[in-house]
Amino acid sequence: MTSAPASPAAVQRRGLLLVAVAIVLTAFNLRTAVNSVGPVLQEIEHGLGISSGLAGLITSMPLICFAVIGFAGPPLAARFRDGHVLATALLVMTLGLLVRVAVPNVWMFLFGTVLTMGGGALLNVLLPGLVKKWFPDRTGLLVGAYSTALAVGGAVASVSTAPIAQAVGAEGWRWGLGIWAVFALAAALPWLAVPRHPGASRGSRATVRLRALGRSRLAWTMAAFFGLQAIQAYVIVGWTAQYLRDQGMSAATAGVLVGVNALIVIPLNAVVPLGTVRPRLQRPMLIGFTCCYVAGWTGLLVAPLTLSWLWVSLLGAGMGTFAMILALFGLRGRTPESVGALSTVAQGWGYALAGVGPLLVGLLRGLTGSYTGMFVLVYVTAGLLLATGWVICRERYIDDEVPGLVTGTPTPADHPTVEVAGAEPAVVLPER
Repeated sequence: MTSAPASPAAVQRRGLLLVAVAIVLTAFNLRTAVNSVGPVLQEIEHGLGISSGLAGLITSMPLICFAVIGFAGPPLAARFRDGHVLATALLVMTLGLLVRVAVPNVWMFLFGTVLTMGGGALLNVLLPGLVKKWFPDRTGLLVGAYSTALAVGGAVASVSTAPIAQAVGAEGWRWGLGIWAVFALAAALPWLAVPRHPGASRGSRATVRLRALGRSRLAWTMAAFFGLQAIQAYVIVGWTAQYLRDQGMSAATAGVLVGVNALIVIPLNAVVPLGTVRPRLQRPMLIGFTCCYVAGWTGLLVAPLTLSWLWVSLLGAGMGTFAMILALFGLRGRTPESVGALSTVAQGWGYALAGVGPLLVGLLRGLTGSYTGMFVLVYVTAGLLLATGWVICRERYIDDEVPGLVTGTPTPADHPTVEVAGAEPAVVLPER
């Protein structure tokens, strides 16, 4: 007896469930390759025979890739099926993770890191837009789910990498970094089964002139804020564990403490946006985050092995600036198109700025033999973060600052377009 075929609604529900699972699994991998480096940075230096300056380049590589390669994601997403683009990015990440732990020299390690972070950069840019596309009525739920998965993945990588390396023994750092390839490969498989999105007519979409944002003070200030908070975050992730180890803490304990940052970010991602949408709370929150940064870094400077959990917890609380800037993107544009343009451009410029931070820490540590340069950098960054944040907390709109940013002329259905995804809905640009 032949069973009745499933109804179209049931098929659609199964397809959406598959996409949701694929999104969450993908988000788990977004920070594993980044957070696994810090806890075994010393072993990487010794294993590859590299200087502190090159170690700084390794910790800066994610930011450089996010700034440069991420812009390639939207055109790919506009041309190819969602599932194919995401699966390819995860397979590239898998290959990169394997390459960088299988090679004997630093330059091939860096090549593997470029592959790893290149795949991660595409995922970082495309996921928010995919959530908007597939789940327009459940965006909050899916964003919360994948943000939580991202934070959990980062925490697990921070906590477990050093113990894995120690359990293996000689060259154990390679296993500590390479094991995350298994999770990246597993996340790629569901995307291969994701059907093509039915899509909608593009005839009624507006167009956005991204280049016009180069004349916007608001865009530059938000890019600066985004980059400054990213410097704080990636110095914490890339160098805090090594700093604590150099003060006499074990590698496993230092990794666990850095993992506390990622755990604290989980509830912050849910709470901070709710406060940011209230204008009266924005500047008090900004002051609070800045104070957390200053207090946390001061504690690590003065008494790194006393109440270490408190100092790293304060730094984790300060990282609420990330959720704050994402919420502010949505508050500084009058239309989804202008918000998406602001988000895309500010993140690109911001990541380019942020790439200097971890690299500079490594160079200064190599030149001076101390972490004085790191503390000068994070204190200056905290001050600039407060200054730029104070400006962007003033209510204004990118649409008013850049007249004609969004045109109301519908895009002809037969005109080629390029979609640019950011933290908000996709931006559609005429292809040149």
